[in-house]
Parts: sequence; structure tokens; C-alpha cells
Amino acid sequence: MTSCAPPPVLESSTATVDPIVKPAQFLVGKTADELKALMKELGQPAFRAEQLHQWLYVKCERDYDKMTNLAKGFKEVLAAQYGVGPLSVVADQQSADGTRKFLFKTPATEKKPSQNIESVLMHFRDRDVRSVCISSQVGCAVDCSFCATGKMGFKQNLTVAEIVDQYLLAQHLSGEEVRNIVFMGQGEPLLNYDNVVQAIRILNQSAEVGIRHITVSTSGIVPKIYQLAEENMQIVLAVSLHAPDDETRSRIMPINTKWPVADLMEAVHAYVAKTKRRVTIEYVMLKGVNDSQAHAHDLGRLLKGLKCNVNLIPYNPIGDEYDFERPSNEVIVRFLDTVMTYGKKVTVRLERGVDIAAACGQLANQYQ
Repeated sequence: MTSCAPPPVLESSTATVDPIVKPAQFLVGKTADELKALMKELGQPAFRAEQLHQWLYVKCERDYDKMTNLAKGFKEVLAAQYGVGPLSVVADQQSADGTRKFLFKTPATEKKPSQNIESVLMHFRDRDVRSVCISSQVGCAVDCSFCATGKMGFKQNLTVAEIVDQYLLAQHLSGEEVRNIVFMGQGEPLLNYDNVVQAIRILNQSAEVGIRHITVSTSGIVPKIYQLAEENMQIVLAVSLHAPDDETRSRIMPINTKWPVADLMEAVHAYVAKTKRRVTIEYVMLKGVNDSQAHAHDLGRLLKGLKCNVNLIPYNPIGDEYDFERPSNEVIVRFLDTVMTYGKKVTVRLERGVDIAAACGQLANQYQ
């Protein structure tokens, strides 16, 4: 993959009113076929579509003037009628561990106001791997009690272009090759199902991200898990379980009252059977809530026969007003050891970006 352009100098916007734009005015989000159709509409030769496709999705270029193999007159036409991508940069924070949190602004339309969304770029130096955590919604309707995004409430779904552009901008701003994408930012991906699935296809086919390097995390939207299994995409499905029983899970995840643990696990088993793909079970560890040895044994028994890995996530603080604490390392290790006795691979998620509120559960759009 061609390396992306170096990051531009970021400047704070002084605009007080966001201009109204139409989503069709952006090129990012268009498939290769849609770009071909656009070239025909503009009276351009077909090969222009492939040139644009490379500049947009492979080279991550944001400036028409730097698209060197495009004719000057054609670039002027594009600049007059189409923006490159819908997102603009509001803020770029860097953690002591190298993690970067981006605050992006969506465009205002006739139907929707401009909104801020957050994305996180992580660099795991021990493996030389870069991953970007992207958002699928502004806010979230699921309202898990330990997650800051849920406290915002649900604002709106992101468009296909707004989802894809987070990845492209993360590459453009960092100048680094990012080969892993996780839908673990703001929002519940399966509640914006159609846009997320189309964005995944573009990220895979146009941006050339390996499909097995794309992870979708869900809190358990049972009907959509069945639907996702039929998409014939070899992505990684991550299921935010967080408790092995209905009483505990309903306490921290209200969605469990609609789709309880038994229904969720039935859907997950069906997903694995259909896709032949191993799933990841995510488990946020909350002191005195879901971290007991009884919970560990219940989790091990619940996952028996399921092709899965378990990812333990020590709770990340989201504010003094929330009544949760992180278990001690001793409790976490003991929990891990117990679940492993049931034949499961269990890991503890490496914390990234805690000091800039970029860690799991901390994305809250404080600018909003």
C-alpha cells in the first residue's frame, strides 16, 4: 500500500454557523462503480475513475492539487462541485503511550446538524501494528452503565462516507499505514446496520483493508447478528457480554432485558456455525459487580462448546459520579486463570490512551 501524505497543520475553526451541504457532494463513500458512473456523467474517460479511486482510498489524499495525474481542468471541476470527504478535524490529542484521539466534525445537512465524533488511532509497538477504532453513531442508545458514550444519548447514525472517512483521515493525519479497523468507537454498529455493512465493503474492497482485519463489536442486537451471519463477510465479531447471567447483565446493560443472555448466546452460536469464524467475547471487569469466582465459573460454563476467545477489559474510569471501580490485578489474574480452565484462550486488553480519555468506554464527546 502506498504511504499516505504527511499530516497538515491543524487550525481551530472560527466559523459560528456550519454551511449546509448535501452528502452527494463528497467523493469518499462512493464505490468504484459509482465513481465510474460519475465520470460518465461528467464526460470524463473511464480511467479517471480508477485514478480517483487510488487517490481517495489508497493514497488517502485530501487535496485535489496534489492528485498529480489528473488534468488541471478536471481538478477544477471536481473542486467546484465535490468535496473529498465529509469530515473535518476539530482536535488531535496524543497520549503518553502514542495513542491519538481525533475529534472530527460531520457536515450539516438540511436534515441533520453538524455533530462531533471521536476516533482513536493505536500503535502497538511490540507487534508494530496500527489499529483505528472508529465510530458508527453519534452517541448511543444502548446506555451501558459503565460507558461514557451512552450518557450522551443517541444523536444520529453516521453515513457510509462519515464512517469510511474516519479511517482515511486517521491514515492521512498520521502518515502511517493502518491495517486494522475496529468498530468499537461511539455507537452500536448493528443499530446502524446498512451503513456499517456498506462501509465495511468499501474499506475492504477500495481501501484494501483485509476483511479479517476488521472487527465489529456489538452489545447484542440479536436479530442483526443473524443477519450479519448471512452477509458472507469474514470479519471478526466481538460480543460485549460483560456478565454470564441475566441478573448481573441487566444491571449494567439495559439491552439484556430485550435480548437476554440465552437468546444472545443462541445467536452467537448460530453466527459461528454459519461463518465458521471464531468470535471474541468482551468482558469489562467491574469491581464487586461481575468479577467474582462464581462469575468466572459461570462464564466458563456458558462458553462451553463455543468457538471463541475471551478478552477481559479492566474498567476505565469515566467520571467520579459513576459508581464503578477497577478490580485489583490479583482478582483479574485469578478470574483469567479460572476461565482458562474451561479450555478458553483468555487475554487482558492492553490499556491505550487512558490519559486522554481514549480508552475503552471513555469516548464521550466532551466538545459536544
